[in-house]
Amino acid sequence: MNFIQTFEKGVRNIFPSTFTIAIFLTILTFILAFFLTDTIDVSLSENSIYKEVAADSLSNSDNHFLQLLGFWYKGLWNSSMLAFAVQMMLILVLGYVLASTSVVQKLIDKVLIYCTSTSKAAFLVTLITLFVSFFNWGLGLIFGAIFARKVGEYASKRNITLNYPLIAAAGYSGLMVWHGGISGSAPLKVAEAGHLLSLTGRNIHAIDLGQTIFSPMNLTITVILLVVLPSVMYFIGRKNSGLAKPDIVETRSQEMKFTPLISGAEKIDYSQIAGMGLGITFLLIASYKAMLAGNISVIDPNFLNFLLLGLALLFCGNIATFLNRVKSAMGASAGILIQFPLYFGIMGVMKYSGLVEIFSGFLMNISNVTTFPLFTFFSAGLVNIFVPSGGGQWVVQGPIIVEAAQNLGVPLSKSIMALAYGDQITNMIQPFWALPLLGITGLKAKDIIPYTLFLMLIGIVVFISGLLVF
Repeated sequence: MNFIQTFEKGVRNIFPSTFTIAIFLTILTFILAFFLTDTIDVSLSENSIYKEVAADSLSNSDNHFLQLLGFWYKGLWNSSMLAFAVQMMLILVLGYVLASTSVVQKLIDKVLIYCTSTSKAAFLVTLITLFVSFFNWGLGLIFGAIFARKVGEYASKRNITLNYPLIAAAGYSGLMVWHGGISGSAPLKVAEAGHLLSLTGRNIHAIDLGQTIFSPMNLTITVILLVVLPSVMYFIGRKNSGLAKPDIVETRSQEMKFTPLISGAEKIDYSQIAGMGLGITFLLIASYKAMLAGNISVIDPNFLNFLLLGLALLFCGNIATFLNRVKSAMGASAGILIQFPLYFGIMGVMKYSGLVEIFSGFLMNISNVTTFPLFTFFSAGLVNIFVPSGGGQWVVQGPIIVEAAQNLGVPLSKSIMALAYGDQITNMIQPFWALPLLGITGLKAKDIIPYTLFLMLIGIVVFISGLLVF
């Protein structure tokens, strides 16, 4: 047994289910907040974030534990975050449906012919997923999961020995480049006129994408990752190619073997004109919206779901087939439904108790001009474990970083990208974003983490080197 196999076995023995991890992180957050923060009179606080919880009796409690419980409860049922959970469920289900259509099957099959071994498949899945994720995180997330699943089905059908968990980890690798990509939350927000003023109260000019996403530092780091990460996954695939073919049932839905008795308005459900016409209508609306926007920033979760819905209806052929495949795909979204709210609760405690400020503020206080980007990187990675949302993390941590950067004389653009790198690097050990992939591939977090941990360690070296050199 080589080192990689030994390491893989050890990590799998340590990690429980993703639900248990979420519960553990919830308890840990409560303990840290209880001992590191004080009770806050939210009704008298001038901080605008407490307006959200001021009317809640638990949040206004004089008892510190009860107040933290109120913060957790507020985060648990945060309406905007629950809407986000539904968006993620739709991305997963609609992407799953789209992948089961014959049109997409044929497109993926053209790439699958090159996935004849674990090493080749790991290289291709990593490379393409990284590339797609740089353009849009949501598209990369669902694409990588579906691509990994299809590789597993391909190997199963052709009796190819494959390390399926490694391929799934390759499909998750895009979460290491998304925040430095075109859909990155922090770089996009600071490019908006007036955003930094509203966030910090300081009259700071907007920072354009040429200073962040398309800066020499970020482009160099991204190219290095596009070369190094697929190569590393190829090497791991050579050393640990698996022992058997994966036991995976093809995602293509079983079509009805009989012609149903339909009459009246029910004929609409089986009409290709109705189904495909509806899909084309959705795609035309999406195209018009993209044309009005004029740039790739139009691709957010809502737009992506609208696009997926149109494509799924078009490629399924009729509404009845579409609904049948949606039913088959719903099971994969169970993890998101039950676990995302737990992380929203953690985010509530972190946000309202001031724990984020304590974590990041400590590292900022011991920084100088040289070490500040590095400490920002590590603090962002730590906060991301508890607040696994790039946009949410920027809101709570961004003001601290901007103020500290200005006080130390560190370029804001570099500090913002340091936060982006830290946020994305610990996605490799934070199962929050892996839930859609795990649902599609049918694996557990402990199956892929041994490999994503390798990716994280390599990413840390690349990101730190970039922050020090530029």
